[in-house]
Amino acid sequence: MTASPVFGKVYMVSQLTDAFARKFYYLRLSITDVCNFRCTYCLPDGYKPAGATNKSFLSLDEIRRVTRAFAALGTEKVRLTGGEPSLRRDFTDIIAAVRENAAIRQIAVTTNGYRLARDVKAWRDAGLTAVNVSVDSLDARQFHAITGQDKFRQVMAGIDAAFAAGFERVKVNTVLMRDVNHHQLDTFLAWIKPRRIQLRFIELMETGEGGSLFREHHISGATIRDELLKRGWIHQLRNRADGPAQVFCHPDYEGEIGLIMPYDKDFCASCNRLRVSSSGKLHLCLFGDGGVSLRELLADDSQQGALIARIEEALTYKKQTHFLHDGNTGITQNLSYIGG
Repeated sequence: MTASPVFGKVYMVSQLTDAFARKFYYLRLSITDVCNFRCTYCLPDGYKPAGATNKSFLSLDEIRRVTRAFAALGTEKVRLTGGEPSLRRDFTDIIAAVRENAAIRQIAVTTNGYRLARDVKAWRDAGLTAVNVSVDSLDARQFHAITGQDKFRQVMAGIDAAFAAGFERVKVNTVLMRDVNHHQLDTFLAWIKPRRIQLRFIELMETGEGGSLFREHHISGATIRDELLKRGWIHQLRNRADGPAQVFCHPDYEGEIGLIMPYDKDFCASCNRLRVSSSGKLHLCLFGDGGVSLRELLADDSQQGALIARIEEALTYKKQTHFLHDGNTGITQNLSYIGG
């Protein structure tokens, strides 16, 4: 047990640990499900409100309260996700609000990158410590075909701007798709050789709306892993607040390669992250069912103790693994739904 001060009071709180002895240091906080890209594997028909309006998204004060509760429970890393989080006009203020929690050492964002060049310096000044940018192809025409947006050069300029703003390393997320980009490893490796980029290949995951795409384009990340090992890449050890990527380095490269393989048999054994959706629901798994509402406990500061208790209680119901191998994608209709 550890003591955590909240507004002059001291709550005795335990580190978030589930029934399978997994400890949770990492919160993925979605702040909107709106996205301006139309990626083939996520929102091929563009964003459509799920029966809610933008006003239903967590407010700045609600974000402040929920991250304060997680910080009191031992959370060390918060990733701001969407949709596209930078579509929020108060995004810089949101970063600053999370930064108020001294216990949170890392504040990251996953973005499509279209506003990076304009805003990344302001985000860093507000307290952002890490940037993940989604780039599924290094060919501008293919990038346009995948995302529905002709913004490849704008996104590349944003990555350069992130380095210029002082980020020592930028992570780039690439959804691995058979016959789309799985054969482009050499192109990606050449790109990261002189750049401090961690390129993360993410296996295509089945969602409620993406079953046919999954069956056509899914390929195991093991194909990339085997090729890397053959070429002398070295598997690095994982830190406790890291995400799920297996990371590989090579002495001849400034960049790194990460592999996120949710269909790997031991993938869930290292789970260390929880999710809160943009409407204030706690999700114990990206592919779980339902969700636990926290919204009514975010109205004012007086309910902080009850909020902490609800998060702790909810964790007792976390299952040992997802059921993707059985074709059960839970409530995740698309990856923007609760922040990927």
